[in-house]
Amino acid sequence: MAATEHAVELVHAAALAAADKLATDLLAFDVSEQLAITDAFLLVSGANDRQVKAIVDEVEDKLREIGAKPIRREGERDGRWVLIDYGEIVVHVQHSEERQFYALERLWRDCPIIELPAEVRGPRGA
Repeated sequence: MAATEHAVELVHAAALAAADKLATDLLAFDVSEQLAITDAFLLVSGANDRQVKAIVDEVEDKLREIGAKPIRREGERDGRWVLIDYGEIVVHVQHSEERQFYALERLWRDCPIIELPAEVRGPRGA
């Protein structure tokens, strides 16, 4: 079972929103085979705490515009790693240092990659 079309649409919208706030190292995984609770993870990095918060706000704003509301949000106070759970997808916005330290992409490297829109794969995206 692969990620649903709707989950992929949410990943694309979230990636575009993150890229608008200059997020880097954008990477999406289809985790539907490994996890029953969600279809996809989107990992993005911000250079500092303020940028992490700006990325989170933009992702939430853009997804709200298309009718998606987060089930929960964790880690906002510290601004180092914010997790936004939408049910079908989970967006991880990490400070660059946390991204390197925790290396979530290593944990999920066996999962299929979800192709992101060309707009986020340029100089700003991975």
